Amino acid sequence: MAKVVSIGNQGFDTIRMQDSFYIDKTKLIKEWWEKEDVITLITRPRRFGKTLNMDMLKCFFSNRYAGRTELFEGLSVWQEEKYRSLQGSYPVIYLTFADIKADSYEDSKNSIIAVINEAYQAHRYLLESDAVTDGEKNLFKAFDEYTNNSDSDKEIANEVVFRSLKVLSDCLCRYYNKKVIILLDEYDTPMQEAYIHGYWEEFTAFIRSLFNSTFKTNPYLERAMMTGITRVSKESVFSDLNNLNVVTTTSDEYADCFGFTEPEVFTALDEFGLSEKKKTVKQWYDGFTFGSKKDIYNPWSITNFLDKKKFFPYWASTSSNGLVNRLIQTASPGIKEHMEQLLKGEEIVVSFDEQIVFEQLDKYEDAIFSLLVEGGYLKVEQVEYRGILLVPWYHLKITNLETMSMFFNMFQGWFEGSKYVYNGFVKALLKGDVKEMNAYMNEVALATFSSFDTGSHPSGRTQPERFYHGFVLGLLVELRERYEVRSNRESGYGRYDVMLVPHDKHERAVILEFKVFDKEEESSLKDTVAAALRQIEEKRYEEELLLQGISKQQIYKYGFAFEGKKVLIGA
Repeated sequence: MAKVVSIGNQGFDTIRMQDSFYIDKTKLIKEWWEKEDVITLITRPRRFGKTLNMDMLKCFFSNRYAGRTELFEGLSVWQEEKYRSLQGSYPVIYLTFADIKADSYEDSKNSIIAVINEAYQAHRYLLESDAVTDGEKNLFKAFDEYTNNSDSDKEIANEVVFRSLKVLSDCLCRYYNKKVIILLDEYDTPMQEAYIHGYWEEFTAFIRSLFNSTFKTNPYLERAMMTGITRVSKESVFSDLNNLNVVTTTSDEYADCFGFTEPEVFTALDEFGLSEKKKTVKQWYDGFTFGSKKDIYNPWSITNFLDKKKFFPYWASTSSNGLVNRLIQTASPGIKEHMEQLLKGEEIVVSFDEQIVFEQLDKYEDAIFSLLVEGGYLKVEQVEYRGILLVPWYHLKITNLETMSMFFNMFQGWFEGSKYVYNGFVKALLKGDVKEMNAYMNEVALATFSSFDTGSHPSGRTQPERFYHGFVLGLLVELRERYEVRSNRESGYGRYDVMLVPHDKHERAVILEFKVFDKEEESSLKDTVAAALRQIEEKRYEEELLLQGISKQQIYKYGFAFEGKKVLIGA
């Protein structure tokens, strides 16, 4: 009989004691310990078992779990005597930043202080020890009072916060006569919030000082592990940490320690009587690649599927994806063109720096691909090293059907405020009603132009370009069941065309040409529409459709003319 799936349970102790469904990832313990790195940072997408693995490390190493052999019996790490004797032998400081999502610097700092206080309170037994000084004991009280005091005049010096974890390490080291292990889960959550809410510089200066004292100048540290979604640039927060081993999604280290491998998934499907679903499960939830290890599955999606036995975008629906959404929506036409290719199931080849420099995301747009790869939205098919400097070029595709659905929902959401109007335009387009198309399109443009024109260095000239590509992405989503949507950017500014190729050759095909009003060459928007239609004919765009067996009578051609937020459509 299959075991019970405990959805959302991230406590290793609880899962093991309840004998809930669990896939053995204790090889992480052995791999990490044998590498002997002082500080390890591992990045993985959200919901990939980071927190459960960190809790597993805590249960294994912490002397608070000494003698809890039942937690690891029958698992791979327990096969070697060396590791059986290692279990429960170290003092451990465990912290998580997962819930620190504040819209101001002060709130974020206070939340981190609260997390540090939790670490102190977990070791309150130290207050009974003569090995701890009165001054150190006062720190316990100071953090507790600060955290639980709602008064506006509460105060604790930054310098005290910065050295607090080193002091706690010192206390534990003296008490147990052994150096400490520090585990920090989801280290980058507050950093993303700091970037989104505009207090990045102040906050990273704070974190840099805290990390420097905790991880670099801490003589009481045996080892440390940090996890997160993104690799934040060394210059931002790790500038002083020269003893840091960074393991990203493109690294071979610990490649199959997070997420489920295909054999693990297929064995689970057999156990739950779902063997016949393997092919569809692979389409929906496979596709993640860590280092050279392919066919990694999202554990959150798999466990939910095992429990509910229904195909659904479980992982994609657990986050608002707000930062990714904003960056794509306000990106240049080039980025949106890449998204068009990806949405069609095609591969793109781009170069970017794997480390996330949040403060540069608006300046260097290609940095968004680092965010998309680290976040699990795109998979790396291959890395190609070019030139004498061996610059990495990444071959990327959308990860799977689940992430594809996330992008669909995102692009549909761009028109949410004018959803009815947008749908009205699409219907008018397909039935060839130019009057209705004009009415609807002007409403859509008025409602959405500003949201597409908030990227770097926006202008009246770039506005139609940004809108155009967002509009095409919307078409790709809206019409995917009936049409193949093709788009091309021609030479020169604003020379675009869109082609809607029907899956059913008996339905009408559509060619759209977009042009920006040029007052030096045209006297009115009507002239611009005429120029757009003329271009369709001169470039013979219809030839591609005719070659596919679509009759000339089934091909509808429209010219779009833009002037600011005004649009005129003609046929």
